[in-house]
Amino acid sequence: MTATPWTRRHIISLEDFSLDEYNAVLTTTSSFKDVLQSRTKKVPALQGQVVATMFFEPSTRTRSSFELAAKRLSADILNFAPSSSSLTKGETILDTAKTYLAMGANIMVIRHSQSGVPLNIAQEMDKLQSGVSIFNAGDGLHQHPSQGLLDLFTICSLLDHKNPQMSLLKGKKIAIVGDILHSRVARSNINSLLAGGAQLHLAAPPTLLPTLFAETINNNYKDRLFLHWQLKPALENADFVMTLRLQKERMTDYLLPSLREYHQLFGITRQTLQWCNPDVKILHPGPVNRGVEISSDLMDDPQFSLICDQVTNGVAVRMALLYLIGNSSN
Repeated sequence: MTATPWTRRHIISLEDFSLDEYNAVLTTTSSFKDVLQSRTKKVPALQGQVVATMFFEPSTRTRSSFELAAKRLSADILNFAPSSSSLTKGETILDTAKTYLAMGANIMVIRHSQSGVPLNIAQEMDKLQSGVSIFNAGDGLHQHPSQGLLDLFTICSLLDHKNPQMSLLKGKKIAIVGDILHSRVARSNINSLLAGGAQLHLAAPPTLLPTLFAETINNNYKDRLFLHWQLKPALENADFVMTLRLQKERMTDYLLPSLREYHQLFGITRQTLQWCNPDVKILHPGPVNRGVEISSDLMDDPQFSLICDQVTNGVAVRMALLYLIGNSSN
């Protein structure tokens, strides 16, 4: 489905993705989106392979779309539930992964609240020469590559639905607003959008966007990354606005006076959208705190909101990613 040979066995982070890899994902996703819109909606691309979904923290969209994507590719699925697993009896996460390896898992999709867990499991699988691929479905405050890639596809396919490519991002102003400090989604999106040539403007209260945050980004892109502690300069003439959920479960300190004050200063509303380009589009990775990050009426307005498109595209993107690592030449 893609002319570019794919050699990446694991997908842990977008920090080291090449332009060819990004474009391979975009092209392959377009093909699978056509499949999902067809009558059959299913292909035998991973028939005979086993995909284990190992989610050590709650998830709705990511887990469901990975499982549906695997089914659409005709793979067999092993579901993992921490509360009913041997973890409650003292088994380690690594031993759990080895158990699924012994059951014949070819791909393990792993989400964990601690950064680095998917990488550690990938390194162990490589030591064992297992041939198993590890997919990071979100680890701590580190990365969420599939969400970053589905957001990327949503933007690029809107710009050119027939041929979504990274070059379409060049010169586009994209604002990311919200709890950037705690967001693994933001980190993945920053990697992909800057790699495509976009101008990226981050906006949040200082407690959720410290000055040092910029130092974590690749130095090659520093001239296109801007930090703001007020909303208006980030939104002025923006082509896309991505607003992020306030991750209260990850906040260990009182970082905001109140949700009401946050909405007044950083909430995306029809009024604040007036600062953007007239044809601006809004994204949100979900779940959404309605009336906090974004006004409820704006979230449901198809003229501006791409939120439903993101959910739909999530299945096609994850089909593409499972297909690519499931057929890796590495």
